[in-house]
Amino acid sequence: MAESVPLKRFITRVLILAVVMFGFSFALVPIYDALSTAFGLNDSGAGQYEGSQAVNSMRQVRVQFQSTNAANMVWDFHAKAREVVVHPGAVSEMLFVAYNPTDKPMTAQAVPSISPAQAAPYFHKTECFCFTQQVLQPGERIEMPVRFLVDRDMPSDVTHITLAYTLFDITAHSSPVAVRGEG
Repeated sequence: MAESVPLKRFITRVLILAVVMFGFSFALVPIYDALSTAFGLNDSGAGQYEGSQAVNSMRQVRVQFQSTNAANMVWDFHAKAREVVVHPGAVSEMLFVAYNPTDKPMTAQAVPSISPAQAAPYFHKTECFCFTQQVLQPGERIEMPVRFLVDRDMPSDVTHITLAYTLFDITAHSSPVAVRGEG
């Protein structure tokens, strides 16, 4: 009988820890957004770059695309191509595909990351699905563009950039969604 009290206490602590960890996973996107805004992390000029540049056709930069799902995100999510070769100063575009295989509407938010870190200030996203939440109805598939420009002033030793997105399920934290065509 004396052994059951410590066991119950242990199980209670493990369950509380599991609930806290589950809750923290949903808080990651807002925490990331707040920290990114406060410290300028991974900003990479998101949506703020409006200038145009002469294209440097003598130089090429390979841009690789990676996409991953956060824990509990069930969507199929990928870029239409693994990489593109661009000329600094030229506006380029890549389409990402998302598919909701569930039987309920879901809301997602993509969080970008650019590496190497020294390239981030020179990588300008002028349009990106990561700027807004994405809502997909059951069985819906969409193509989402990211339009970007590699700045001509990027250091010449950077020849390869990786743009990675992690897709988070934020359905529980978003307002109810009307089915397209309603309202």
